[in-house]
This record gives sequence, structure tokens and C-alpha cells, in this order.
Amino acid sequence: MIEPPVRQTLSTPPRVYAAAMGGLWIDLELTLARLDALAADADRLVEDRSCLPGLQYELHRAAELVSGLTPPPGAAVVHEEFAQALAEARELTAEMSEALACGGSEAAAPLVWEWRGVLFRVRFARRRLERPRQQPAVPRAEASNGTTGQHILAAAAIAVGSALVLLAALLGLWLLVALTLTGTIAGSVLLRP
Repeated sequence: MIEPPVRQTLSTPPRVYAAAMGGLWIDLELTLARLDALAADADRLVEDRSCLPGLQYELHRAAELVSGLTPPPGAAVVHEEFAQALAEARELTAEMSEALACGGSEAAAPLVWEWRGVLFRVRFARRRLERPRQQPAVPRAEASNGTTGQHILAAAAIAVGSALVLLAALLGLWLLVALTLTGTIAGSVLLRP
């Protein structure tokens, strides 16, 4: 059973939170890359098992840093998921180290896929933290009658101009086409709010 870490949380401004998480990820990315490489190669895992406690400690440090931060509004659930994924990765790395020490690669083999899944979960939670969140829609003020009238007038001018361009093009009156297009564009620009 994974127990939650002891926390001392203070309010973390969004910029400080983003900077702390960015710095954390710079350190954590190398650790996760090394763990992924070990999990992918059973022979290398057996040979380099002595590095697992150090990598486990890096996961522990990351989990403690995350637990000391207060996420920005709307990110609390994903922040907690990230903290849990880090704690679970730390615990499973310890289990892998113990299994390798006690029974070699045969004892560790059943844990490898779970371990790889937990490492993926850390990366996935981090991606979810970075995903931009939609801002609540701000209701627009109702358009005034003058603005609505200008929009109708502009739409009518464009429609009439388009019809004149089509008619002039069909009749081969290219000078009229050019003049109508110029007038239509000028009218729509002048009527723009």
C-alpha cells in the first residue's frame, strides 16, 4: 500500500508552479529514460541493477517536490495523478531492485510490464498537466441595434455586388466587373465596425 507523503503546501503562484514543474521534468526525463532503457533490456537490467536505488531516489525526490506544490485552478486532479504515478513508479522500482537481488531476472520478469506501464503513466500524467485547458467562455454583450444594422447593410452590399460581378462577367463587361468589385470591397471596409 502506498501511503501519501507528508506535505507542507503553501500557495504556489501559477508561474512558480510552471517553473518548478519544468525544472522537475528536466531532471526527471533522464531518470525515466534510464529506467525505460533498463526495463526494455533484461540483460542490461541484470547487469546495471546496482543503479536502481539511485534512480528510485530520483523518483522519490520528484514525488516529494510535486507533493509540496499547489496546482493552479483546474489542474488538481491531474496534479494528484502525477504525484501518485511518481510514488507508484518509485515503489515498483524498489520492488524490481529487490526481486533482482533476491531471485535474479526470473524473479523480476513478472514485474517488468507493470513497471513499464507505471513509467508510461508518469509520462502520460505529465503530458496531461501540460495540455492547455479551455478557459470558460465569456458571454458577449448583445450587439446594439446600430451595429446590427451595419452588419445587415454590409451583407446586402456584398450580396448585390456579387450578383453584379456575376452578371457583368457573364455579359463580358470586364470594366464593370472591376468597378463592382472595387465598390463592394470599399463598401465592406467602410462599413466594418
